[in-house]
Amino acid sequence: MDAWRHSHVFDRGNPLAERNTRRVAILTAVVMAIEIVAGWRFNSMALLADGWHMSSHAVALGLSAFAYVCARRFADNPRFAFGTWKIEILGGYTSAVLLMGVALAMFYASTLRLITPSPIQYNAAIAVACVGLAVNILCAWWLRGGQHHGNGDSHLHTHDHGPVGKDHHHHRDLNLRSAYLHVVADAATSVFAISALVGGKLWGARWLDPVMGIVGGGLVAVWAYSLLRETGQVLLDAEMNAPIVEEIRTAIRTAPMATEICDLHVWRVGKGKYACLLSLASPEEITADDVKSLLSVHDELVHITVEINRVDRPHARSAA
Repeated sequence: MDAWRHSHVFDRGNPLAERNTRRVAILTAVVMAIEIVAGWRFNSMALLADGWHMSSHAVALGLSAFAYVCARRFADNPRFAFGTWKIEILGGYTSAVLLMGVALAMFYASTLRLITPSPIQYNAAIAVACVGLAVNILCAWWLRGGQHHGNGDSHLHTHDHGPVGKDHHHHRDLNLRSAYLHVVADAATSVFAISALVGGKLWGARWLDPVMGIVGGGLVAVWAYSLLRETGQVLLDAEMNAPIVEEIRTAIRTAPMATEICDLHVWRVGKGKYACLLSLASPEEITADDVKSLLSVHDELVHITVEINRVDRPHARSAA
């Protein structure tokens, strides 16, 4: 019996990303507090919006780090039928929801300031925004390094996929991507804030401050929507358009034994790794091991369940 048993831990996480996400969350929380206080003290809507925007990022980054810890800690817990990788995806989805909330808050606050403008202490606000941007760039660099490390752990191949990049998004660490997008969104809003503050100082264009807040909110909303779609697809197991599905159909269709697919379910259980439940109808004496051997070339299939239904041969039916 032991020969047929196997581990259900299909994804071993990303230790470098976990460590970097944790330190980015701590650094983001510190800078967030500085920007909120400075934005309120110097009366800069763009800087204040960036600070509150950063606060949600601090929470989201904390969630991402917590998701890594939970996924690692419960990896061998038998209650998780297909491992704990989706804890990381849930963390990414929650971060995306928070990111969308930030975008809406930026729209609202900036619109109010556009209607009722007030004086800004430009020099101090610009200095604080520049510090925030420098921190964001450092954090993005940390997370980018973890992203490359995580992707490198997954095996990318091209049999029937077309170009390697076509299926690359299935191998991404979505929890890390959510953290990275939060930091990049922070950097973008810092750039907008600095641009608005410099423009206001040089040309007296006070309206630039809230307008840049609205533009930044729009950019953040686009990124949040993209992340919601990608993580939501994984959580809902909407994977039947993945290239591996057609590869399975082709392998069965071109197999030397006579078989027909009755039912097929494919879902992701790790970065670029899938589970497959396959129901077949065949008049031949084939076994589940025969089918698994046929599909073994697709190394992204890490868990295959096969059901074989015996049917009469067509000529036997006609003779009857």
